[in-house]
Amino acid sequence: MNGLARIERRAGLRAAWTGLALLALAVPAVAAAVAESAPTPARQTELIYLLKQDCGSCHGLTLKGGLAPPLLPATIAERDDETLIETILDGRPGTPMPPWRFQIAPQEAAWLVQQLRQGVHAE
Repeated sequence: MNGLARIERRAGLRAAWTGLALLALAVPAVAAAVAESAPTPARQTELIYLLKQDCGSCHGLTLKGGLAPPLLPATIAERDDETLIETILDGRPGTPMPPWRFQIAPQEAAWLVQQLRQGVHAE
């Protein structure tokens, strides 16, 4: 390996280590931001109630489907969070899915998506 190749290799390794170090510093910050944006326990109770009553009226009382598709982890797995959040907030034009932005904040919609991905069910 010639001198230039060694310098380039070292620079590449240094950049990779720097990137890993920055990532290690960012992960706790992201986790803290998510924790800070989580709804309060009282609001979480309200959101689960809304999920059971309002969403359940179309998606089935156990979220296993009804007039609308099921909201189970396996059935939403292929959809990304942004799409699901947007659907909750803005509805689906041309379908019975209404917008909920008037009642649910974006971070609350994100929390609901995480609950659905973890298998929360409305029983």
